[in-house]
Amino acid sequence: MKRVLVTGGAGFISRHCLPALVSRGYEVHAVFNSRAPDSFPEEVNWHQSDLLKASEVNALLKKVQPTDLLHLAWFAAPGQYWTATENLAWVQASLELLQQFASEGGERVVMAGTCAEYDWSYGHCTENVTPLLPQTLYGVCKGALQAMLAASAERLGVSAAWGRIFFLYGPHEHPARLVPHVIRGLLRRERVACTEGKQMRDYLYVKDVAAAFVALLSSRVTGAVNIASGQAVEVREIIYRIADELGGRELIELGALPTPPNDPPVLVGDAARLKAEVGWTPAFNLERGLRETISWWRSHLE
Repeated sequence: MKRVLVTGGAGFISRHCLPALVSRGYEVHAVFNSRAPDSFPEEVNWHQSDLLKASEVNALLKKVQPTDLLHLAWFAAPGQYWTATENLAWVQASLELLQQFASEGGERVVMAGTCAEYDWSYGHCTENVTPLLPQTLYGVCKGALQAMLAASAERLGVSAAWGRIFFLYGPHEHPARLVPHVIRGLLRRERVACTEGKQMRDYLYVKDVAAAFVALLSSRVTGAVNIASGQAVEVREIIYRIADELGGRELIELGALPTPPNDPPVLVGDAARLKAEVGWTPAFNLERGLRETISWWRSHLE
């Protein structure tokens, strides 16, 4: 039986990976840091560990001895992670995790990357074609880790893939981000300030993002793979779909917030490799994903 270790086990994406891994027959081990999670499949084995401490990482890997590693943990505080020096610490911690995983006989590793590694001036991003030109410390650190993973995987004796995440939404997302910001405001019947929303972005429902990572882990595909839908949608269309579902278009204030400087008009991932080589396509369209998200926030708003 394959034994997988999932980092950031109670995180936004990871929590949705766990049941999918269980259903695929993995023996699932998940890591948390400060607070024990609940409401997860009973088959999941939980381990408390600070991944920024090498001694704890080494002890964890010796104890679990996973065959597979799904590394999703990172510093992700909204409004801070783009420039936070914590990104540097996570590069170092991720390399320690990789080396210890390999030394304990690990076979397959998948790590989470970001569309922020690309040169956004291109708009449409294809693996191994679109230049990498990150403009933030977050993107630089993710890109550097991907390069080191690719260069060292064969020497370490592991099969390695890198999932570049574009944009996502869904249950358990941080309240400050776009979709929960709009949903929560409308549920409270408050006016919701937004940018003009003309930017076109590639969004996936978080359960689809998790399923894509599980499919990538279970495959033999190596290298960078976009975790994307391959389709761009205007941000204001997402906002208006939420408003129509909740009956609150009159509460939306497009243009009340400034568009961030250097914000690209279009950012979409080429999903051809994900579909053709990994064999994965989304199960949720935008309408279904937003409805599930709205339902979750309606029951958790208090």
